[in-house]
Amino acid sequence: DLIIIPVYNQAAKLRKCLASIVTQSYQDYEVIVVDDGSVEDVASAVESFKSKLLGKLQMIRQENQGSNPARNAGMTLAHGEYLLFCDADIVMKSDMLETLLNTLLANPDKAYAYGSFRYGWKKFRLGEFSAQKLRTAPFIHTTALIRTEAFAGFDNKLKRFQDWDLWLTMLAHGHEGVFVDQIVFDVATGGSISTWLPSFVYELLPQMKQVQKYKEAEKIIKQKHGLE
Repeated sequence: DLIIIPVYNQAAKLRKCLASIVTQSYQDYEVIVVDDGSVEDVASAVESFKSKLLGKLQMIRQENQGSNPARNAGMTLAHGEYLLFCDADIVMKSDMLETLLNTLLANPDKAYAYGSFRYGWKKFRLGEFSAQKLRTAPFIHTTALIRTEAFAGFDNKLKRFQDWDLWLTMLAHGHEGVFVDQIVFDVATGGSISTWLPSFVYELLPQMKQVQKYKEAEKIIKQKHGLE
């Protein structure tokens, strides 16, 4: 099983992420950190965990290209039955891997298992899988345990909604997910969901720059997947 961590700077957060991997109740995994051209000393953060993750941890480095190319670069080294893409600002609950794996083992017809998470004070309860809901809006986080044989790859051209695009692409190939109704990880504040806004803002303030960017990115995904 392979955990792929794309990282651009965020060395301090990466240390916390790796520390949460060390304490997992399930230990049959390997970790690949993909340094996406960081300016910070990410290598030192990785090196400090090599003794704790003996033989399980390696790092590759590439020119800065973005998170999707970094994830796909890590995927080129993959072997084993399962994949998990984990952003550097994620702190896993100690039973996360075990819980997601047991859920997949109990649901052999499902391609991936995902749970809820907490970002700062906000709890994101993702809810049961629904193909209809997925075609309407993104609701499943990138960090899910995926069967390697079902993984469709990330679109290197996308800058937003990479997760939505992945799950829609897999859905088009007949692959669905299964939900674990518990918090499986926390996201350190200031990370990838730092632009989160309450849903009512998108209706009340359509001219807000952040809302406009969201709508533009949403349109790209809907056009790609024929959802408009």
